[in-house]
Amino acid sequence: MHTPTANLAPDTGWYDIRVKGHLAPRWATRFDAMTLTPQADGTTLIRGPVVDQAALHGLLQQVRDTGLPLVSVVQVGPDASGLPPISPTKQAPPTEGERS
Repeated sequence: MHTPTANLAPDTGWYDIRVKGHLAPRWATRFDAMTLTPQADGTTLIRGPVVDQAALHGLLQQVRDTGLPLVSVVQVGPDASGLPPISPTKQAPPTEGERS
């Protein structure tokens, strides 16, 4: 599902959330304006706008409810929403704060 940026609050952030495993299409309704894209590396990319931190926490609760392990949460710019998903072989190494 695609949400035009004109309808979003000015503080809206865009996020890429990855979970290990592939989500069934039935989960798409749980993630409103987010797109769910299965990746070749066995993860699912959940991408889209999040209006504020409370909405982000609600979204992460939805991710938890899938039962699939959370791989990453990255804030991206709205222009990234039209880009193809990042290949796992081209990702930068994690920064100090991103290591598990």
